[in-house]
Amino acid sequence: MKKIILLWVGLGLAHYGFAQEKITTYKHGQNGMELVARSATGMVIVSTFNAKMSLRAEIARKIYELFKAHKISDNTYITVLGKEAKVMGTCVIKTKNNLTSIEFYYDRVIWNTGLTEVLTK
Repeated sequence: MKKIILLWVGLGLAHYGFAQEKITTYKHGQNGMELVARSATGMVIVSTFNAKMSLRAEIARKIYELFKAHKISDNTYITVLGKEAKVMGTCVIKTKNNLTSIEFYYDRVIWNTGLTEVLTK
């Protein structure tokens, strides 16, 4: 009986150790124009700033889809769900004539593994 209790306590502690969310910081990400698309109203450019390299293209596509569905607006803090991570940041939309620029500034990346990366300046 003692062995079963010790095994149960040991497994519980091991699970608790793996379930902890780890938070790290990063200072430098990738900046760039990720997507250029033609829409009914003109050209749309999606740029990302302080982005994580493996997420840039997917998150830019998701932001464009949100823009087409009219689910984002200028100077809003949004959460974008990707396959590998959930990304939070500020979205700035600028329009001039028939050109629309969507700038997404990463603030926090929550990976599916439990790791959270926060941008520090």
